[in-house]
Amino acid sequence: MKQRLEALRANLRKDGLDAALVTSGVNIRYYSGFTSPDGILLVTQNDAYLVTDFRYTIQAKAQTNGCARVVETTYAEQLNALRGFLSGDGCKRCAFEQDNLSVGAFKSYSEFPVEWVPFQETITLPRLYKSADEIASLQAAQRIADRSYAEWLTRIHAGMTELEATAELNYVCAKNGSEGPSFDPIVAGGPNGAMCHAVPGERKLQNGDLVVTDFGCVKNGYHSDMTRTFGVGSIDEKSKAIYEIVRTAQQIALDALTNGITGKALDAAARDYIASKGYGEAFGHSLGHGFGLEIHEQPRASVTSTDTLTAGMTITVEPGIYVENLCGVRIEDCCVVTETGHLNLVSSPKELICI
Repeated sequence: MKQRLEALRANLRKDGLDAALVTSGVNIRYYSGFTSPDGILLVTQNDAYLVTDFRYTIQAKAQTNGCARVVETTYAEQLNALRGFLSGDGCKRCAFEQDNLSVGAFKSYSEFPVEWVPFQETITLPRLYKSADEIASLQAAQRIADRSYAEWLTRIHAGMTELEATAELNYVCAKNGSEGPSFDPIVAGGPNGAMCHAVPGERKLQNGDLVVTDFGCVKNGYHSDMTRTFGVGSIDEKSKAIYEIVRTAQQIALDALTNGITGKALDAAARDYIASKGYGEAFGHSLGHGFGLEIHEQPRASVTSTDTLTAGMTITVEPGIYVENLCGVRIEDCCVVTETGHLNLVSSPKELICI
């Protein structure tokens, strides 16, 4: 954590800034180790202050491990405490996360005798490149997901509702060590699978369904993300053909994923193949996104992406085809870009499995 704080201070100095007010829970965790969103981190060139209340001081002291001074105060007195630290450290220009603060909250801060400078992107930027420890946590999260997916397939069956299947999935992930779901899982059978972000409902899984399953697990705060599509009973030939197109498109993109490729080019690798098979309009979302302490981070792989993917970045590779009133198919792996290519964290098979 101390290295991360020093890197933040160096970035502040480049822009002539004296301090940074870190208010988003994910960035507080990244820079201090504190896992509760009920706190505010102020980083000056001289010190770091984690301001929280009585409920969290023991936790904060243990998690920050000395990298920041833990300051216990009531919620009503937090602003006065922060004002005092800025004044005491002689701060005149302070960075803040403009995408995280509400208008009402910022109005209170704007009364401080400092110049506030929007700095969200730079505060978040170091998270773009994952350390060896971060990659290990991502790998651990995905191993839980792979193990859970295999177990889950033995627990579900035709006649079970999407909601019931989702409850089973959440259970096996928790039982196998996940700290929680990366996001609300998608379990969408048959024509419901044509909705990219379907919400599980009362529809029962039935013979002939392709079932899109998108979920992730969490370890040490780091999120995995995977999608597999499986069949129930006997699947019609058109749906099987769509499945194979998506599987091939994903492999083409994975083969192209290497250090230095642009997000736009990676997206095109899968998109062009799907279009060549006549389903271009049925692939309407981007190919992938970064992941880490949040399930959606930079960079992006999309038609409009301006990112270049380099070693240490994470990216999902998730092409899909969605045909209204028939089915949806998506296959997703979460990967880490390396100097020589990429590390695919997902080991679950991609052949069409039918239960």
